[in-house]
Amino acid sequence: MMTLISFIGFTAFVAFYAWFRLRKDTLDSSDGYFLAGRSLSGVVIAGSLLLTNISTEHLIGMNGLAYKNGCIIIAWEVTSALALIVAALYFVPKYLRMGLTTIPQYLEKRFDGTTRTLVALFLVVSFVVTLLPIVLYTGALNLESLFNVSEVLNVSKAQGLWITVVVVGLLGSCYAIFGGLKAVAVSDTINGYGLLIGGMLVPVIALFGIGEGNILTGLTKVFAHAPEKFNVIGAKDSVLPFGTLFTGLIINQLYFWGMNQTIIQRVLGARNLVEAQKGLLYAGVLKILVPLIIVLPGVIGFYYFSDTFYDSQDLMYPALIKKVLPAYLVGFFAAVVMGAVLSTFNSVLNSAATIFSIDVYQRHIRKEASDKALVRVGRLTSTLLAFLAIITAPLVANAPEGLYQLLQQLNGIFFIPVASIMLAGFLTKGVSAIAAKCALFFGLAFYITTTFILKVDVHFVHIWGIEFVLNMLIMFGVSYWYPRQDTAEEQTADVVDMQGWKYAYLLSTILVIVTVMIYVLLGTW
Repeated sequence: MMTLISFIGFTAFVAFYAWFRLRKDTLDSSDGYFLAGRSLSGVVIAGSLLLTNISTEHLIGMNGLAYKNGCIIIAWEVTSALALIVAALYFVPKYLRMGLTTIPQYLEKRFDGTTRTLVALFLVVSFVVTLLPIVLYTGALNLESLFNVSEVLNVSKAQGLWITVVVVGLLGSCYAIFGGLKAVAVSDTINGYGLLIGGMLVPVIALFGIGEGNILTGLTKVFAHAPEKFNVIGAKDSVLPFGTLFTGLIINQLYFWGMNQTIIQRVLGARNLVEAQKGLLYAGVLKILVPLIIVLPGVIGFYYFSDTFYDSQDLMYPALIKKVLPAYLVGFFAAVVMGAVLSTFNSVLNSAATIFSIDVYQRHIRKEASDKALVRVGRLTSTLLAFLAIITAPLVANAPEGLYQLLQQLNGIFFIPVASIMLAGFLTKGVSAIAAKCALFFGLAFYITTTFILKVDVHFVHIWGIEFVLNMLIMFGVSYWYPRQDTAEEQTADVVDMQGWKYAYLLSTILVIVTVMIYVLLGTW
């Protein structure tokens, strides 16, 4: 009963707080619905970025990976801080200066309208195929385990998971469809810091128990039990070799934190450049701390369970929660998990709706569409995508190397081709529109063929790096024969104050030093 009460209490508090903050807001303008009226502060942006990124595919998937493979998977998190620095100092000032609402808008300014539309459609499809179903399924997996939904309803476990997927999907849809970006960002802020608190409770209480009242003693015992699990340098045949940090991983991180609509949309909603940079760099600090929540519990799980869950690693984290948390905290943590699921789910829905409304509907279907019409189309798009995600979520079950690894493999289908043409647009003057389109389709075909059809014996993150190099070569080659015709300078739009944050470079330097020190210290064990 305490579990249920604490779950309902925290969930209701977040919903009430979001309603209270939004009760006087106008949501029938495109800026108000899609960009929160360009009113977000750095703290809200950081919390929203954390929750948009960290969901149950991390809590379950990454802890499952750490349980089986150790701390080598920490690279997915700590290198994010470096990409957030680049986003804060380089990408976002450009986006805000251009007054963008969506990333594909930049592609039209730099290349042409066809490139913009193609990427917009790529991104909408990628949301439905990759992120939304995995977020829903991992959330349902955790909630079913914590509340024994199938037993309570007297149905099979598969039916219990399906029911949970539907309920979570409907709840997440309501935030995105009716509240727009500000509802998403405000609820994310509360859930984000709830996640930090709730997520930290799991390793702290576990280590307290293992160390018989002393957390450091507990950590020492966990380390002594399996010191190899604390190594952050992945071997060549591991789930994440160290060499991937210098090939495809850095391209993926630059795309995710600097060019990904779901992430950047929060920053485009900032009230000025200062708040945008604060939000990104505060998020960098949080990403350095996040492994305490989504890596360390996995290693602690190995201390408790040994290799019991090696064949079903995604079940380890829910089992760990039930083992170490008292009943009244299990409900609070389940509410935090629900918040994490809803956050990522509704954030992706909002971003997909924004892209479709602005980059497809307004450009190709109804060019004179009013703000109210765009908001209405956005809501309809969110509804349709939510329905598709709900019916496809159970299809991602039983991923052989875990759900998080599956998510990253699927993300590569779309992330790397788009990253290639975005970086070519920013860093070169001569790459032409036709060259960008050639690279887009080549990258898509190359990655699907090598990873899912031929299944070449090269780590998929290295394939990202190879694909990026080939994409760039193709763009330079095609541009030689079909050079760029329009070399007009980017136009600026004074939508927010562009004065930068005075501490941006100082905090960036600190984040770089901390990231390097993590590898220096943990790589020698």
